[in-house]
Amino acid sequence: MPEMLTTEGRFARCKFRSWHRGTREADYMIGGFFDRYHAEWGEEELAWFEALLEEDDVDIMAWALKTQPTPPRFQGELIEKMQKLDYVDIPR
Repeated sequence: MPEMLTTEGRFARCKFRSWHRGTREADYMIGGFFDRYHAEWGEEELAWFEALLEEDDVDIMAWALKTQPTPPRFQGELIEKMQKLDYVDIPR
């Protein structure tokens, strides 16, 4: 039987998964997006992000950079916020 996570547990898992993607660029883009916006999310937005995290980093980054078309299932307000990239704070 699959483990059932609370909403708090789901957010914690998303935070970890968004900041441990495998490349620094993906971490900043996906993790930064999570940090900036997750406090505003309800169930629908959280489910969207969980589904997004299942995708390959190169695809997510291409959608965010608009170098590839975003699949219909991910189109909408959240990907549009990600595409602004105004939430990425690169430490120097």
